Amino acid sequence: MADRLFAGALLIVAIAYTYIAFAILKAPFQYDPLGPESWPQILGCVAIPCILYVLWRPDVASFDLEMPTWARVGALFVLLMAYAWVFQPLGFILSTLIFCFLLSLMLGAKPLKAGLFGIVTGVAGYFVCTRLLELNLPAGKLFVGLL
Repeated sequence: MADRLFAGALLIVAIAYTYIAFAILKAPFQYDPLGPESWPQILGCVAIPCILYVLWRPDVASFDLEMPTWARVGALFVLLMAYAWVFQPLGFILSTLIFCFLLSLMLGAKPLKAGLFGIVTGVAGYFVCTRLLELNLPAGKLFVGLL
């Protein structure tokens, strides 16, 4: 029941966010192929079906971890701040790899699976964003000569 109440409230927020993204948010110029309005629009269009799925079929499995919730939230905050701090110098691939690896470990993944997830997310995310979406992402000082 709590999942459905939270999802219902979140659905209202997502619908309002999507409305703002489509009706109100206008950028005076476009500096990438998709334009600055596209990301909020895509996020809203993806969020609404995900929230509707939670409303339709909420999770009944228990997600129990050893750390208390506030410790996990605090650890995630520290990870996000560290990710933002090393994003430019290390580049997208390496900073994303490290972030995803540590986050996966924090959520209970085995080190090998967490490492594979980090590698795939960092490398695939970089090539999807730079080659397919033609976005500018930092390669980092280690990868400048390789890419």
